[in-house]
Amino acid sequence: MSMNEKDMQEFSLQKLAIFFSVLGDTGRVKIINTLIGGEYCVSHLAEAVGLSQSAVSHQLKVLKTNNIVKSRRDGKNIYYSLNDEHIFDIFEIGLAHVSHTQDPYEEEKE
Repeated sequence: MSMNEKDMQEFSLQKLAIFFSVLGDTGRVKIINTLIGGEYCVSHLAEAVGLSQSAVSHQLKVLKTNNIVKSRRDGKNIYYSLNDEHIFDIFEIGLAHVSHTQDPYEEEKE
């Protein structure tokens, strides 16, 4: 039994919503921002983003499960990097968007 076009579109939209929800955590965004510069092991990522190694490991598991980061083993070390160029593109577009839009909380302060 194959999915019809409407079901496939619904499935794709659900996957997209999950993807954006994964990006909705500041710790994970900091990790992605750091990984734009290349691959890192957990200890170096933790130092770069200001989180514990345990917290970084947990966030990396979420990112890896959602195909945002990938890993490779080199001896006893595991190095993490962005899964593909789409992640970089989405991150850069999102950053460009928020940098030119008004802070939504600014209106509430007035």
